[in-house]
Order: sequence, then C-alpha cells, then structure tokens
Amino acid sequence: MNEVETPPPSRRLGNADPIRAGGVPVCRPGEKGVSVMWRVVRIIGILVVVGLLPEAEADDLTGATAFLCAPVQATVCAEDGECAVDLPWNVNVPQFIEVDLVAGRLGTTAASGEGRSTAIEHLSRHDGKIVFHGYEMGRAFSWVIDERTGRVTAAVATDGLAVSVFGACTPMPAVTGTTTR
Repeated sequence: MNEVETPPPSRRLGNADPIRAGGVPVCRPGEKGVSVMWRVVRIIGILVVVGLLPEAEADDLTGATAFLCAPVQATVCAEDGECAVDLPWNVNVPQFIEVDLVAGRLGTTAASGEGRSTAIEHLSRHDGKIVFHGYEMGRAFSWVIDERTGRVTAAVATDGLAVSVFGACTPMPAVTGTTTR
C-alpha cells in the first residue's frame, strides 16, 4: 500500500498540518496525492460558492456613497504555492466592512468592537465598477465592486502572502465620518 507522506508544517500558513490547515485542505503543487485532493477541493469550493452566492445576492450600488459589505469566501496563498480556502473571519477578514466613499475610509462596524479602519488612497468609478485601493501596515489592498449587483472582489497582499476575498455589498445611508470607527 502506497502511503502519502505528510509534508512538514508550513511556515506561511501557521504550524497546523499543511494538509488540514485550520481544517481546510491545503495543496502544494507537485506533491503526491495533490491532484486528487486538488480536484476534491475545487469541486467542494465550487459547490460552496454556488450554494452561497444566491444568499449573498447584493443590491444595486449605482450612485451609492456608503455601503456595508459582507465577505463570503477567502483564499490565502503563500509564495511557495500553498493555498487554502477558508471563511473570511478565520483569516482575519472582518465579518462586515463599512465603506464610506465620501470620507475615503473603510472599516469594521461599531458592533464588532474591533475598531479597525483604513484610508482609501485611490478611488474611481467607471464602466459600472467602483474601484479603490490603499496601503497600510505593510499590506496593500484593492477592491472591485460591480455597481449593478453589489458583488465585490478584493485582494490583500503583503510580502510572500496574498488573500483574495469574494463577497456582497448593500447600500447604507450616507453619514460621513461615522460609518467607520
């Protein structure tokens, strides 16, 4: 019987077993058994995303200047090719994010108690998309939001690590200066 060797713990995704980091299958290109595991992970990921998207259906953000976004899925990838799909809050992405385009800030909700906030350094609206990005504490972030559907795709990058997030946004009443804490 051929057994698949368990590789050493990953330095990038913590000291958890890299095959089950945080309870989520992790794959490294070129390892034994990865092709079968990768297919299973991909199928499960597609089923989860397809199953969650109707629930994550967002609102039309055309003309909105403040909205609430809820991340649905996150993928964390290290520079060595190791990736893991997880729930956003398991990889330090807030459960809800308030975006205030007038104030040029995004942050956690007051109810979260996290008090996280950061400036949007560049913002543009064109071709039905809201696009913004910034940089803080060694991390660059970039968001693209479809104004018609409210669906968001975001990425955060730092040295040797990238996180991509998919989610949905809904308009909020614009109250400049109080939507981020």
